Amino acid sequence: MRSIGEMARDSGLGVSALRFYDRAGVLVPARVDPVSGYRWYAPEQLDEARVLVRLRRAGMPLADVRLVLAGWSDTEADLVRGLLQAHLRRLERGLAEARGEFSTLRAQLDHRENPMTTAPPTGTVCLSLSAPALAGALDAVRFAVGADPELPMLGGVLFDVEDDALRVVATDRYRMAVARMACAGHRGPREQVVVPAPLVDAMRALLAEGESALFTVEDGRVTLEAAEREVSGQRLAHDFPDYRRLVRLPAGKRVVVDVPGLREALETGPVRAAEAGGSGPCAREVSVLATTDDGTVTVCGDGDGYGSGDGNANGNGVGVDRGFLLDALSAADRDRLVLEFGPAPTAPLTIRRTDDEGTFSLLMPVRLDH
Repeated sequence: MRSIGEMARDSGLGVSALRFYDRAGVLVPARVDPVSGYRWYAPEQLDEARVLVRLRRAGMPLADVRLVLAGWSDTEADLVRGLLQAHLRRLERGLAEARGEFSTLRAQLDHRENPMTTAPPTGTVCLSLSAPALAGALDAVRFAVGADPELPMLGGVLFDVEDDALRVVATDRYRMAVARMACAGHRGPREQVVVPAPLVDAMRALLAEGESALFTVEDGRVTLEAAEREVSGQRLAHDFPDYRRLVRLPAGKRVVVDVPGLREALETGPVRAAEAGGSGPCAREVSVLATTDDGTVTVCGDGDGYGSGDGNANGNGVGVDRGFLLDALSAADRDRLVLEFGPAPTAPLTIRRTDDEGTFSLLMPVRLDH
């Protein structure tokens, strides 16, 4: 017999996922201790668990997964093959439909792009900045820089300068961070420059040595001068998404939280399983946050807060990647922060500083298996 921890290690399913599949009647342990409730699995269930992992990676619905596992024997091989083939046909049909829609969208983009009528940006920027303020702004957003080679425009930090304000922005699609600071010296129209992540890191190291900094962009080359030294490199030749549209969110419930206490609750509290095909990478540890009637934030366990009818939770639980949230709390660098919950669990969770509304981060919710 395998313990639930051994089963998780050998199968590739997390402990929380095994608990979920037990409750869903998909992979029920061979024995449950009547006193402790501890789960034990028979040797042959390891093969079923590994099959389950593959089926979920392929996006098969739970109803079909249950039938496949129930028929995972030679006597039911025809049933299993039929279910696999039916799911494959669904995937192929969905892919064909997606290709058609994408082809139409690409045609629309080609029609809209007209370089003869679009005035290119000047690409020339010269800003005087506070070195500590810029260092703090970069620290607040660096964690959200993307690393997907298919999306190179997200592999850096956007420097968005307009009037006397500089906003630095980073996103990897699943999280976004924005920091605002004052600047001087810009007299032209709004300019946007995407600085690649390695150059951002070199800038951050340089900023530790000075009180003021000069940020310039000319002919596609980005330079930062501070403490009589400088670093420079080429800007990314990609357009950054219109982040201002992405941060226009409906008003939500704002709760001030004690960050050390929330961090401890996240690190020691329960986690849930993310459904295959949900937002972001697979096999993540997901925390479910909810607000209670007394205005505090709780980290919910199985059956709590998230549509459970729990008397203490307000039914506004949102699932977020635990590691992403811990990163956002560290980047905010405050002992007290404001968490803003959207009107539904599908809305992003916003993390704001109590003393600086211009610096905040968003975490996209994770669809949960429940």
